[in-house]
Amino acid sequence: MTSLFGGSSSSTSTPADMAARLEQVKNSIHNELALQNAQELMNKVTEKCFAKCVPKPGGSLSSSEEKCLSQCMERYLEASPVCHLPVDTVNRTYIARLKKERFDQQSS
Repeated sequence: MTSLFGGSSSSTSTPADMAARLEQVKNSIHNELALQNAQELMNKVTEKCFAKCVPKPGGSLSSSEEKCLSQCMERYLEASPVCHLPVDTVNRTYIARLKKERFDQQSS
């Protein structure tokens, strides 16, 4: 029979092995929650900034709409308490990537 943390449920697992498996499960759950928080944050940013900056959606964005979206997203992300948690590496990395992509697009 297998246990919750993998392997067999026999007494061959040492307490150290069990502790390591438990830590792996905790880390996996933490990473999944961080990813979910990042996705939720980006959905909120997209929704709020789009509503503010694009009053009449069309086939493409005007330069003023693009600028508004860029500034709105930056302000929202900087103000978000989620982005300032020291354990939330996923959010910080994702935000840095978005900023880099935006900078690259503006430079083109």
